[in-house]
Amino acid sequence: MRMATSLERRIDAAAHVLLRDAPAHGIRARLVEVVVFIVKQAWACVFGAALLAVIVAARLWYPEDAAPARNDALTIAALLIQVAMIAFRLETGRELWVIILFHITGTVMELFKTDAGSWTYDAEGMLRVAGVPLFSGFMYAAVGSYMVRVHRLFDLRFTRYPRRWITTLLGSAIYANFFTHHFWWDARWVLLAAVVLLWMPSVLHARVWRATLRLPLLTVFAGVAVFIYLAENIGTWAGAWSYPDQLAGWHPVSPSKLVSWFLLMMISVVLVTMVYRPEPPAVTLMVRDEGGTPLRRDRRGDAALETTAE
Repeated sequence: MRMATSLERRIDAAAHVLLRDAPAHGIRARLVEVVVFIVKQAWACVFGAALLAVIVAARLWYPEDAAPARNDALTIAALLIQVAMIAFRLETGRELWVIILFHITGTVMELFKTDAGSWTYDAEGMLRVAGVPLFSGFMYAAVGSYMVRVHRLFDLRFTRYPRRWITTLLGSAIYANFFTHHFWWDARWVLLAAVVLLWMPSVLHARVWRATLRLPLLTVFAGVAVFIYLAENIGTWAGAWSYPDQLAGWHPVSPSKLVSWFLLMMISVVLVTMVYRPEPPAVTLMVRDEGGTPLRRDRRGDAALETTAE
């Protein structure tokens, strides 16, 4: 695990002790990989899951006439979650600044989009800028938190990743289109085609436990966009914000928003590469211990049990 926090190093050490006698082959070995994958994903999602839980709890139990207003309470809760992420060593200081970038870019978009009528928030509360409650920026920050944490937890590597200056230009164009399409031609389909062409050759390498997953990068982007879309449906159901066609009564968000979230993923990817430069897979050398057990040793000198020789 690259650049783990002190807490994560302790958890990782305990996990190695717990799983050191786990089988290296067969169905039980596969089940171990599945469990580790799920646990790592849940750990990466802790910011977003906590924020979503607070939003749902506020919808179910927060009194309508309470002080502070619900939106202000959500902002305070989101700030406390962020402070806890740093205090309990769940995020590094290096990651925090890119999460702040997510917060800023998201809030700027919120200010424009709410003014254009793309969605609305309740007018209650004092912790707001124009018509945007401050907790909205933390929703973008939650996406940023997941992105940087999953990169670190799975030691993500990439094959045939595009040049960063090209991805930065495309990400900037996507971000600009979220604004300009309100008064100019909507280029989202052209931008979507450019994303597919640029990232189609790319393969993601994610180390789980002993196994390393290899997945087309576009498939991973699409999967994350789907999960964000599902979270958006929960958020709108909980009344955190509403789209114009939901004002008369809640119903699921239009599936067309999946394209928007997929494109927004590209902006997220560009921001994350400011912290973690995309690197190719480590060179793997196969060695054996004194008992003849295969070990995998990569170019950084880490050794781990290997299920198959590569």
